[in-house]
Amino acid sequence: MRKITILLLALILGGMLIPTGFAIDSNVVITYGETTYSNSNYKSFVDNFFINQANVDINNVGIKTISADQVNQISSGITGKYYTSGQILSSALVDLNDNQNLKVSVDKSKITTITGDMYLSALKSAGITKGHVYVTSPVQATGESALAGIMNSYEEVTDVQIPDSVKEAANDEIYTQAEIVNNSGVNADDLSNLVNQVKDEVTGDNITNHNEIVNIITNKVENNNINITNVDIENLANSIEQVQNVQGDVNYYKDQVSDVFGNSTADGMLDGFFNWINSIIGANS
Repeated sequence: MRKITILLLALILGGMLIPTGFAIDSNVVITYGETTYSNSNYKSFVDNFFINQANVDINNVGIKTISADQVNQISSGITGKYYTSGQILSSALVDLNDNQNLKVSVDKSKITTITGDMYLSALKSAGITKGHVYVTSPVQATGESALAGIMNSYEEVTDVQIPDSVKEAANDEIYTQAEIVNNSGVNADDLSNLVNQVKDEVTGDNITNHNEIVNIITNKVENNNINITNVDIENLANSIEQVQNVQGDVNYYKDQVSDVFGNSTADGMLDGFFNWINSIIGANS
C-alpha cells in the first residue's frame, strides 16, 4: 500500500514537472527581419515555410526581430553597406532539438546569393556545431543579413553571448563571398567548396601568415578552375586570416556552450527526479 502511495505521488509530481502543450520550446527561436515581421503577408509566408520545413508549432517558440541597426553594426565595418528598415527581409529559425550535427536548410527560391554551405561554413567559423538552421525570405533577397539573426537566435537559445570579434569574422566571411559572387559571377557552390578547401588546409596547418593564405587560395583557384580576380583572392585571404586570428575567442565560446549542446536541462531534471523516486521505493520495498 505504501509503495502504491509513493508511486501515485511520483506520478503527480512528475506531471507537474513535464511541460504542457502551452509551454514555450526554449530550444527553438525564430528571428524575423524587421521588414518581414511588420508585414503580415510577409510574416505569414515565412511562418508557412518554417511550419512545413521544420515541423514546429510556431506559436510555442521564441520570437525575436533583427533590425537594420543591428545588421548595420556588423555590415558597416565590413562593407560600408547600410540597410534601411525596409530592407531586412531574411528570417531564420534555429532548432537545437535537432542537435546531432549542424545543418542548414535554405529556401533557394528566395535566398539568391548565400547558400546553405556558406552559412554552414561561417557558423562553424564561429564555433557553432549543433542545431538545424532554416533560412527564408518572403521575397527574393541575397541572404547576407540573415547570419546576424541566426547568431542572435543561438545566443537566445543557449543564453551565451558570441564574442563580437567572432561575429565580425563570421559575417565578414559571408559578406566577402557574396561580394565575389556578385562581382565575378562565380558559381556560389563552387566558391563555397573552394573556401572550405582553403579553410581546411589553413586550419589544419594553423597558418596565419597572409601571404601563405594567398598562395593557398591561388593554388586552389587554379586547381578548381575558378575564375576570380586577384582582388577577390586578396579579400578572401583577409577574411580567412581574420577567422584564424579569432580562434582563441572561438574556443572560449565553444567551451561556454559545450554543456548546452551536450545536455538537456529538462532531461537531467527528470532523470534526477526519477532516481530520487527509485531510491524511496528501494528504501521502502
